[in-house]
Amino acid sequence: MTARVRKKTNSPPAVALEIVRTSDLWRAEPRAAATVRRAVAAAAKACGRAPRNAALTLALADDSTVQALNREWRGRDAPTNVLSFPAAATAAPDTPAFLGDIVLAYETVAREAAEQGKPLVDHLAHLAVHGFLHLVGFDHATDAEAEVMEGLESQILLSLGMPDPWARAE
Repeated sequence: MTARVRKKTNSPPAVALEIVRTSDLWRAEPRAAATVRRAVAAAAKACGRAPRNAALTLALADDSTVQALNREWRGRDAPTNVLSFPAAATAAPDTPAFLGDIVLAYETVAREAAEQGKPLVDHLAHLAVHGFLHLVGFDHATDAEAEVMEGLESQILLSLGMPDPWARAE
């Protein structure tokens, strides 16, 4: 009988992602759920801020849902591509840290992807990463913050084999 030796590894934080489709419009993109799963997992691995055993919810919604949320929580009566709602810190040490919610608006995401000449799944991945980074404390309110956040977004998407969303066309 031989003994098995397990290598000690520094595994990335596990992120439990619940995906809720609140709009049937997302049926037009059958790869949406798999795309956001990969994007969130890559973001959790790369950013260094996700706690172990973290959890979040991502809603695949429509413009009207996002517009209502944007109006209620941000005072902006218009749809937007992605909203992030960070949760309060979890107090109990043995419970998964709930990071919050991400909500994506189908019509806006699809329109922006078309306008930018990129596949919908590439834009969707970018916005899922962007929303996740907001949940773990990144922001883009200042130029310095934007530079850090955009650099991380580029790194994460390139690691997924997707184009850099901030690369300028030449």
